[in-house]
Amino acid sequence: MTGRPVENQNPSAPPKSLRKIALSWAAGGFVLTAALAGGLALNAQTIASHNTNAPVSFDAGKIDFDDRANRVVLTGDVIVNQAGLTVRSNRMLANYTDDGTLDVVRITASGGVIVTRGNERASGDVAVYDFNQRIITMAGNVQLRRGGDTLNGGRLVIDLASGLSTIDGRSNGGSSAPGTQRPNGRVTGTFTVPQND
Repeated sequence: MTGRPVENQNPSAPPKSLRKIALSWAAGGFVLTAALAGGLALNAQTIASHNTNAPVSFDAGKIDFDDRANRVVLTGDVIVNQAGLTVRSNRMLANYTDDGTLDVVRITASGGVIVTRGNERASGDVAVYDFNQRIITMAGNVQLRRGGDTLNGGRLVIDLASGLSTIDGRSNGGSSAPGTQRPNGRVTGTFTVPQND
């Protein structure tokens, strides 16, 4: 074998020049799609620019301490605030360390979870805020809104350290309300466009 390309032996195949044009269009479309997706990722980082070292405040109808398990159970329209980031839900479980101070290491929220910061709002059935990893993971009927833009999926991961937010069609727990099921685990959404006068 000499390493030379094999000539097109199929007379019904398109000429090489047409194949090159088709490949260049496909590559251009991929680059454009990647650029648009990258732009959307850059514009949807209000929550991800959050200061995870700020103190956390709690507000709830009832708080139960479980000192043996180093956790606190909060119920009744629970609101957690940290440097402009707000997490609301019906119930939360806060795990903490007991090394002389009570440092919260994880919050697990369930029941109508809403996370807001600035004009960005994420909602879902369940959310876990891991303070050590600096990651918020939401699952079940997830919706991410920023201004007029909306994304819907099964799971949202917000990496507060890197600023990367990822939404996919997988759902870990939670059930879809009638009419909101994601077909084939797909992500859906709408994006606003500049308005011409």
